Amino acid sequence: MRPEDQLIGRRREKLAKLREMGVEPYPYRFQATHTSREVKDEFDALSSARDPVSLAGRIMSIREHGKTCFSHIQDGEGRIQIYIRRDVVGNEAFSAFKLLDIGDIIGVRGTVFRTRTGEITVEVRSFQVLCKSLRPLPVVKEKVEGDKRIIYDPFTDKEQRYRQRYVDLIVNPDVREVFRRRTEIIRVLREFLDERGFLEVETPVLQPVYGGASARPFVTHHNALDMDLYLRISNELYLKRLIVGGFEKVYEFSKDFRNEGMDRLHNPEFTLLEAYQAYADYHDIMDLTEDMLSHAAEEVLGTTKLVYQGTEVDLTPPWRRIRMLEALEEEVGVDPRELSDEALRKLCLSHGLDVDGGMGRGKMVDKLFDEVVKPQLVQPTFVVDYPVETSPLAKRHRDDPELVERFELFVSGMEIANAFSELNDPEDQMRRFQEQMRLRERGDEEAQVLDRDFIRALEYGMPPTGGLGIGVDRLVMLFTDMPSIRDVILFPHMRPE
Repeated sequence: MRPEDQLIGRRREKLAKLREMGVEPYPYRFQATHTSREVKDEFDALSSARDPVSLAGRIMSIREHGKTCFSHIQDGEGRIQIYIRRDVVGNEAFSAFKLLDIGDIIGVRGTVFRTRTGEITVEVRSFQVLCKSLRPLPVVKEKVEGDKRIIYDPFTDKEQRYRQRYVDLIVNPDVREVFRRRTEIIRVLREFLDERGFLEVETPVLQPVYGGASARPFVTHHNALDMDLYLRISNELYLKRLIVGGFEKVYEFSKDFRNEGMDRLHNPEFTLLEAYQAYADYHDIMDLTEDMLSHAAEEVLGTTKLVYQGTEVDLTPPWRRIRMLEALEEEVGVDPRELSDEALRKLCLSHGLDVDGGMGRGKMVDKLFDEVVKPQLVQPTFVVDYPVETSPLAKRHRDDPELVERFELFVSGMEIANAFSELNDPEDQMRRFQEQMRLRERGDEEAQVLDRDFIRALEYGMPPTGGLGIGVDRLVMLFTDMPSIRDVILFPHMRPE
């Protein structure tokens, strides 16, 4: 028998004994009056008045001393010590407590005091078993010195942490703080846009034609309609339909799905913030992005200066702005537009890039940029003015028809945002879609597909519009100093066990 199975067997025996004693190990509710933080914050008043408190939490440590026990319980706001004496709770209750294990959830009622070492503690007058856990938690050795927890044997197995996030959240309080901060970041972004007159909307997740990005979709089938549908890879084309319909400022936090590989920056399911503003161009959207993200840093972190993976990043505006092809030319010594298809392919191969015969020029330029320029963009940088081939939904540059008015924001070598002066000429948009379809015929599975209804919408007329997409997961990585996207998604996708 495996050691884990032996431990589970012992816990099941204790569960049976509790039931034999008349203890219900899975009751329906418990009324807590305080959280662990509230007890600590209100300690002076609670201790002087000897007011009773009720708390609920998970047992994280047990230290038995004959007829007494010290334990720490953990609730949603932290940990607090409890002290149980047999002569206070009674023999039967004390015997029941000794059948409990680390990981069990209990509710306690009692008064608060400080121990000789100064630790705020609840002296238990009565308790209730709220949940008997059957699986042991990973053993995490620690001790508390003052307000600091010193961890000696952390739960660091990445794969187990991602697969069993519920265990990760129990034993690693810092992980819970990452996801609290994620929620705060989203709240601040939402408030920023709301205050500037943007309307939050919802668009379809299941789409008859996927579009708005260059990616492979997930495919499903609707039985009643007998038709294939696609999980959205972007919500861009639907949000622009709303601009056509007369909404002038819209945004959406969307779950998007792309059937692609996984690495530290990519997960098949991710969160995107997209916003569109009528009568604006990409210069306006750059200003909006700069203002929004520096504001978010101030609100969430209290500063526009942060440290990501050991390097200081300064989000204080204004941010650097460079042209995409000029930045690439500085690194490779030639403007890619001056090279033939074959010369460009050889240049990519010389940098170790995997390019095939069917790959278009735009995609080769994009791969080359990602390889030689992007890793160097540590401080916030707007990279502007991309080749037409790489941006089929962006408006042609007003001064150079071979380029489009597009920017990407890079921080710490990560693409954080992507934005356009949106293409609103339906005839040009049709030509761009047709070129994408030719790329698909040559083998590019990520080329965009023709959306005839979107063309029809543009034919009704869309005003000049600036659009923005922000990778929320990557922004959270930046603000929480997390190295991988899996660290900021509660349940990332994993290979089967």
